[in-house]
Amino acid sequence: MSGLLVFVAVLGAPVLHGPVLALDLFKGLKRPLDGGATIGGRRVFGDNKTWRGAIFMTAGPALAAVALTRWPAYRDALPDAVADAPPLLWGALVGLGVVVGELPNSFLKRRLDIAPGTQRRSAGGVAMIVLDQADIVPGVWLCLAPIYVLPVATAAVAFVAVTVVHLLINVVGYAIGARSSPL
Repeated sequence: MSGLLVFVAVLGAPVLHGPVLALDLFKGLKRPLDGGATIGGRRVFGDNKTWRGAIFMTAGPALAAVALTRWPAYRDALPDAVADAPPLLWGALVGLGVVVGELPNSFLKRRLDIAPGTQRRSAGGVAMIVLDQADIVPGVWLCLAPIYVLPVATAAVAFVAVTVVHLLINVVGYAIGARSSPL
């Protein structure tokens, strides 16, 4: 289960990206990843998936990995393959996984005509909410694979843990007024 520790670096994504969003920095990068392309009259990913987000959501975990691996207890607890890799590399792969993991969900939501930031109150809607909370896990699993393959059991635990942590963060964000809804 030491593979779960790579997900700690994910916290660098909102830490770096949050101020960029709040202060609307790097406006030139605020361009949709899909370039406005559509499929069947619907956007591929939508306006909320931007180059700015992709860059900062990748850089945040990369920088977090560098900082975290300076702590010997953390570094020593990582899986050997991750600990042996340059932290900037594995952190960037984790960050890329965050970005890649969110794209299929955004694609699916656009196909289902679910507007960004909204949900459906149905069985399918609840499934989308859960997927939306932990969609980064398959992305991290895929992108980190060149240096470390998460065991299936670890990925399953990560999916549950990331879902719970993300939901708690959402509720806190809603309580302090940083989100318009708790989900």
